[in-house]
Parts: sequence; structure tokens; C-alpha cells
Amino acid sequence: QEQLVESGGGLVQPGGSLRLSCLGSGFMFSIYGMDWYHQAPGKQRELVAHITSGGTTNYADTVKGRFTISRDNAKNTVYLQMNSLKPEDTGVYYCHARFYTNDPGYWGQGTQVTVSS
Repeated sequence: QEQLVESGGGLVQPGGSLRLSCLGSGFMFSIYGMDWYHQAPGKQRELVAHITSGGTTNYADTVKGRFTISRDNAKNTVYLQMNSLKPEDTGVYYCHARFYTNDPGYWGQGTQVTVSS
């Protein structure tokens, strides 16, 4: 059974850093594109970072220069390094695996990130 499990969320002060991890299982992780989505309280889920199976990355303008997505196919894991965190980065972060552009793919359960002093 396909599964994605996120970890690494928590409470951090503005300007701080967190690294999220997402472990995939039950599918051929290395050939899937991987996404991180952010859902702020009361808002829609938004794509913040994507990494292709080949390692090419793309970012939303709101996180460009602050967040870095990476993957370790040997560990079936995708990461999101988040630096210079802002209060507006608060929300639930979801991991998503997709084989093609409009593939509904697989979702994780999400991990909560709270940026507050």
C-alpha cells in the first residue's frame, strides 16, 4: 500500500529554521516527482516546492531563496529545508508524490509548522 509519512514540524521563532522529511513506501519512489504543499489556516493548499525524478527543482515565489527541496532515493525520502521562517509560513505542510503532471498521486497526512515568537 502506497504511503507517505511527514515529520519534522514544530514551533519555531521567526527567522528560525526547520527541516521537514517525507518517507515514501509502497511505490517506486525514485521515478516519482515529489511536491511540498503548504496550507495556511483558513486557506487553500498551495504548492511551494517540487522536485522531479531527475532532481530539477521549482519553487513558489513566496519561498524562493529561503526553502530548499531535496531527495534521497536510497532512503525513499524527500526533504524541505526551511530557513528564515516567517509567521506567514505557519500551517500544515503536506508531501505529495505524482508520476505525471495531473496525477492525483499520493498524499501524506501533513505536519504542522508554527512560526511564532
